Amino acid sequence: MTTVLATIPSPSQGVWHLGPFPVRAYAFCILLGIAVAVWLSRKRWAARGGDPTLVLDVATYAVPLGVIGGRIYHVITSPEAYFGADGDPVKAFYIWEGGLGIWGAVVLGGVGAWIAVRRAGMKLPPFADAIAPGIVLAQAIGRFGNWFNNELYGKATDLPWGLQIHVWDQAAGRAVVDGSGNPVVLGTFHPTFLYEALWDVGVAVLLILIDRRWKLGHGRVFASYCLLYVLGRGWIEALRIDPAEHFLGLRLNVWTSIVVGLGAVLYLVISARLRPGRETEIRRTVEADGEAEGEPDATATGADVHTPAKEPADLTEAVPAADKDVGTNSAE
Repeated sequence: MTTVLATIPSPSQGVWHLGPFPVRAYAFCILLGIAVAVWLSRKRWAARGGDPTLVLDVATYAVPLGVIGGRIYHVITSPEAYFGADGDPVKAFYIWEGGLGIWGAVVLGGVGAWIAVRRAGMKLPPFADAIAPGIVLAQAIGRFGNWFNNELYGKATDLPWGLQIHVWDQAAGRAVVDGSGNPVVLGTFHPTFLYEALWDVGVAVLLILIDRRWKLGHGRVFASYCLLYVLGRGWIEALRIDPAEHFLGLRLNVWTSIVVGLGAVLYLVISARLRPGRETEIRRTVEADGEAEGEPDATATGADVHTPAKEPADLTEAVPAADKDVGTNSAE
């Protein structure tokens, strides 16, 4: 009795119906995470001198592609439920039942972001730096969708914060009940969804603090997000017991974390040496990327494209709204 009282309860229902329309907690958590990410990213992008409406434009490209990429990655790394002996390939399309791999979402979502940012004539690295804390905060909120689905838990445990998991009817989106109408309890397990959610919140806060302290630029905030996230994901992944592909004795997601982490460290070291400090220009220029879309050719007008914009003597001095240039960074 004491053990039961000490555990973290799980919801016995993850889907509610408004007439013929299902309302799924998993989808709600994902949408809430996206909304928070957009809100924070708009503030951070505006602080860097960008037009905050660009964040919404990017979301229209990045979110759909991110969902597709996340689902593809999940199916590849956990194929048993879809292509195993008792699997159903059609369920690979059932996104509402849970299962989005973050790295697939980052890759294809990043492609969508690149398209939208390039169309706007902006540089991707400073934009990626602006949205990185919002992305990891969205991941933290989205993990509670796994809680509602009674999934993403770790090994059995008798710790006071153990998570009580029900026997789950995935198709119905609710717990299986006994003859008395009570949810059938599968056991008590490590709440890996909660571990990751708390870790992600910590990463978001840390990214904001180090960016304010050291004025990171050229994609280094985003690279720091990748590094910090995988440091947590690696040990959390080792606790999970859900079916997954293994390679050399480790879950495929652990290997992905190792590769991403090493890549992030390499990028941080090389980038800091080649491009120290933060960008003074967030628009794409002839010098950096060729002629930006919608921008006149600077060489044709006689402008010196190699001359950096003159910085104000006092970066803390407010710039009149009428004189702001959307391509000029402002101090955070």
